[in-house]
Amino acid sequence: MIPGRENRVGINVIMLGPPGAGKGTQASRFAAARGLIHISTGDILRDGIQAQLPIAMIAKAIMDRGALVDDETIIAIVRERLMRADSHRGFVLDGFPRTVAQACALDAIMDERGYGPLIVVNLVVPEPELVRRLAGRRICSKCGTNAVQATASLACGQCGGVLVQRVDDTKAVVRDRLGVYRRSTKPLVDYYRERPTFRIVNGAQSQDRVANELEILVDDVIVSATASSLETLQY
Repeated sequence: MIPGRENRVGINVIMLGPPGAGKGTQASRFAAARGLIHISTGDILRDGIQAQLPIAMIAKAIMDRGALVDDETIIAIVRERLMRADSHRGFVLDGFPRTVAQACALDAIMDERGYGPLIVVNLVVPEPELVRRLAGRRICSKCGTNAVQATASLACGQCGGVLVQRVDDTKAVVRDRLGVYRRSTKPLVDYYRERPTFRIVNGAQSQDRVANELEILVDDVIVSATASSLETLQY
């Protein structure tokens, strides 16, 4: 980490990666280390519903019907969160964007905010490792707490309930989900790939090694962005 660097250039990070890549864990860890807000679309949707924000209640009504929340509604929810004052120093986005349409909308939001470049991090993990991780996950049958890489014989650390495999974490279902992810997100990765702020991180390493690599790559982007800004000022 470069002392004071983040005060001159906003740190705005998108974490991309397939299910099981660890993007939620790394997003939370990086945000805490840099004093940024971690924005998970699932969390802001739940918070918005609890606060009864109009746009969040629209999304709730859609989900209650068993339908998928459309791009327009998700974009509006994320925009509302990014426009709050606490996000102006920077943020780490987890779970958004998921489509090229959402990515285009995020670019427009960033232009409106005007706070630093958008750093795109793609966590890459081989499929066999993803299957191993996801198939090894357990969830408490009582309180719903996730217990990664636990065994069914262990009890939940939160409430003591029995840990069971999630219905969507069998190997066959996991492989199907990964196939859907590849097909749906390839256009999104292609959308960002040629940007100078796009970086690939090896997510198959230990959590500490992934976190260290992420720190280094983000600092590299910040240095490059700062240098580019200084060059522009000279002309």
